[in-house]
This record gives sequence, C-alpha cells and structure tokens, in this order.
Amino acid sequence: MRSPQNTATPLARSGFVRGRLVGAAAIAFAVLVVIENLVVLAGSPTYASPIKEVLAFHAEHRGSVAIAVGLQALYVPLLLGFLTGLHGLVERRGGAGADWSRLAVAAGASFSAVFAFYAVLWDGVVLSAGNLAEPSPVFELVWQMHAAAFALALPALGTTFIGAALATHAVRLTPRWQLLLGVAGGGLLLAAGAANLAIADGSALLFVGVPGYFAWMVWLLATGVRLVRARTADRLDNA
Repeated sequence: MRSPQNTATPLARSGFVRGRLVGAAAIAFAVLVVIENLVVLAGSPTYASPIKEVLAFHAEHRGSVAIAVGLQALYVPLLLGFLTGLHGLVERRGGAGADWSRLAVAAGASFSAVFAFYAVLWDGVVLSAGNLAEPSPVFELVWQMHAAAFALALPALGTTFIGAALATHAVRLTPRWQLLLGVAGGGLLLAAGAANLAIADGSALLFVGVPGYFAWMVWLLATGVRLVRARTADRLDNA
C-alpha cells in the first residue's frame, strides 16, 4: 500500500513540471511579440501615416508581413496555453485567485478571436497592395478595419493582463510590483481601446496603450522566468 508521502511526491513533481512549462510558454510568447514588433516590422507605417505610405510599405514588404502574421499564428496558441496552464496552477491553491484566473482565460480567448480577425484583415491589406498603383477606397477601408480590430483587441488584452496579475498575486506566485504593473498597464490598454473609432481613423490615442503593451511583455517575462527558475515544487508552491 502506498504511503501518502509517496503519493504526494509524483503529484508535486507534476505541478513543478507544469509550472516550468507555463513559464516557458510565457517567455516564448513575449519573445515572439518582441521579435515581431522590433525586428520584422521595424519602420512600418502607423495608423496615422498617409495612406500612400501604407500602400507603398505593404507593396514592398509582403514578406515581412507574412512573417509577422506567421508569428501571430504561433503566439496566439502560446498565449492560450499559458493562460490555461496558469489557471491550473492558481486553481490548485484555491481562493480568490481562481476567479481572477478564469477572467484572464475568458478575456484571453476574446483577445485571440479579435486578433485573428486583425491578422486576416492584414492579409487582405498586403494582398491587395500588390495590385494597386494608387490607394483605392476599398484598400483604405480594409486598413481602417485592420486598425479598428487592433484597437478592439486592446481592452481584451488589458482585461487579460489585469486578471492574470490579480490571480497570480492572490496566490503569491508574483510579487506586489507585478500586481501594480498589471493593474496600471492593463488600465492603459483598456483606456486606449475605448477610443476604437478614433484609432481606426488614425488618432494618436493608440499610443496611450503602448506603455501598457510593453508592461505586459515585462510582466510575462518576469512571471515566466520566476516559474522556470523554481527548482522545487515546494518553492513554486511557496513563491
């Protein structure tokens, strides 16, 4: 007959391995987003750029956009895997953290759905750019819808950020500074998303959410490293 101690050991090891996988997913997601924005799409036009510049960029950089959309196809499942895995870690500890974690999972799923629409519209922008000598009304409309989809994804991402930060702090997986970072960064993303129509029309209000977006990257990297570096299941449970 197996003793309770012997039974607990495999369960603890399983929780430890899950924690490292969740941390690895967070790090991989953040790294892919950084590569997309700072390397692949360096010098790309903003939503406030003249439509002729938008057309010229997409006509000349079809490969860059293809790589960016391909990275998005990879990091969306990484995000969902991270959030569902994190929910499992938080739920094991019980308490209020589980409710916040459920909110993060639901918001992350909403973000992924809107972001998929954003990526599809971007495909439409780059495919039509190769056939145009001058911007057409349809091209401009698709670009504006692409901008609107990005703006609509911001509040979903902000809710994901806040929910994850509150959940992990409630069960002491992350320190207080990450909670403050999550609430402040998520709040900026929510505020930017509220200006959806203005952003679709090229407003600079989009940049209100930029600090929140980078705060999300910092939070993911810090949380991922914390989970991966935990050397024992006990350390993970008492983080």
